[in-house]
Amino acid sequence: MRCPYCNSTDSRVTDSRPDIEDAIIRRRRVCNQCGAKFTTVERVQMRDLMVRKNSGKLEAFDREKLRRSIKLACRNRDVGDEQIEKLVTSIHRRLETETADDTVSSALVGQMVSDSLLNLDPIAFVRFVSVYRKFSRISDFKKILDQIPEADEGAAVCKLPKTSLF
Repeated sequence: MRCPYCNSTDSRVTDSRPDIEDAIIRRRRVCNQCGAKFTTVERVQMRDLMVRKNSGKLEAFDREKLRRSIKLACRNRDVGDEQIEKLVTSIHRRLETETADDTVSSALVGQMVSDSLLNLDPIAFVRFVSVYRKFSRISDFKKILDQIPEADEGAAVCKLPKTSLF
């Protein structure tokens, strides 16, 4: 592993610990050249996924881009980084295991995020969908809000049928 400070490839692992339901291993390292400490993250990658955008362009699946989008939708909400990471891991794993092809549509990824956010936090769901679906009128918001079932305080939000949202 290359040291991010001095670029040396000579480092040693001082601590390893599983994280997020044993799906990730965090390794604490020390560079033998400069003595700097840094952390690396290791996760299983079953295959290289490509995402086909609406324009037809192909892009490599980017966990970080997905995480940033979800984090932005959850900003100032009661959703922690660990919940966001679990959501990203869950979506990534489902894409790897439930799709036969190495290429997935951006619409499928967006639908998976939407469904997950609806169950996690309805406000984050509305934020994400409004950007993802490029809402341009108040009526777009009204339409989606009318389809979200009211949840009692502390009750789980019901999952909407996929056809009713888009």
